[in-house]
Amino acid sequence: MYVGALTLDILLGDVRSLKQKRSAVRPLIAELQRRYPSIAVAETGHLDLHRRAEIGVAVISASAGNCKEVMDACERMVAFRPEIELLSARQRLYTDED
Repeated sequence: MYVGALTLDILLGDVRSLKQKRSAVRPLIAELQRRYPSIAVAETGHLDLHRRAEIGVAVISASAGNCKEVMDACERMVAFRPEIELLSARQRLYTDED
C-alpha cells in the first residue's frame, strides 16, 4: 500500500476578503474531487490570509506509479488554472513500512 501526500501552495488573483477566497478555493477543491473521486482534498493552511491558500491532497493506491500519476495530474490541473498561481508543490510518498 502506498500513500501519497501532495501539498500545493497557491496565490489567488484579485481576492480582497476571506469570503472571496472561499469562493475561489471551494470550486477548485470540488473540481479536484470531481475529476479524481478516489482522493481526499482539503484547504490545509494559510487559512487567515486573503490571497494565499494551501491545498492538501491525499492518495492511497496499491502501486507507487499510480499514486505519483494522480498527484502529478492534480498538480497540473491546479497549475494550469489562469486565476491561480502555483507557488510550490511538494509530493511525498509513504509505504506501509514507513
